[in-house]
Amino acid sequence: MHNLTRITFNPEVMGGKPCIRGMRVTVGAIVGLVASGKTVDEVLADYPYPEREDILEALSYAAWRAEEREVPLASA
Repeated sequence: MHNLTRITFNPEVMGGKPCIRGMRVTVGAIVGLVASGKTVDEVLADYPYPEREDILEALSYAAWRAEEREVPLASA
């Protein structure tokens, strides 16, 4: 996936987990809230700093990661 403008990766923030714009709000936390039945508006009410576009990009990123496939490398 390219053109991630709202998802950041920094080993100094949340152990390098994908986060919303460098904040301590992880993509996993957002996806977990939506998966548990919260609406985007409810997530925004719970977390005052992320914006609607942040939530939508987090969901897009998670969907893209779910489609990734790991291919084992042959032993050397």
